[in-house]
Amino acid sequence: MADLEAREYNDDLAGEWTRGLLIRRNIADGSLAFFSTWCPKGTSMQKLVAVEGHRWAIEDSFETAKNELGLDHNETRSWHGWHRHVSLVMLAFAMMAVIRHRANTGPLLKKTRPRPRPKQRS
Repeated sequence: MADLEAREYNDDLAGEWTRGLLIRRNIADGSLAFFSTWCPKGTSMQKLVAVEGHRWAIEDSFETAKNELGLDHNETRSWHGWHRHVSLVMLAFAMMAVIRHRANTGPLLKKTRPRPRPKQRS
């Protein structure tokens, strides 16, 4: 949509960046999703699509944390209380993800040590 000098918007960025619009069509029902992009000029479409795919996974994870672990169920009155709540919920979510992953993979074969041979008598 537009090539802009990034330093005008963020002192940490340099060079020309592109403001754009990424449109994703759902293959199943044809519905459209729209995403605003802000990336270095010349970024490939494949890279934009890959980044958007990761964003979807992150949003899905937050939705799961809200539904299953109560990420959005807090009544804190301070930043510290909110930070503690979110940190504990995200820790529980990470533990749950590891447990789910291990439960959904095949059983691991135990490595057994060779048994010592009994000493032979001469």
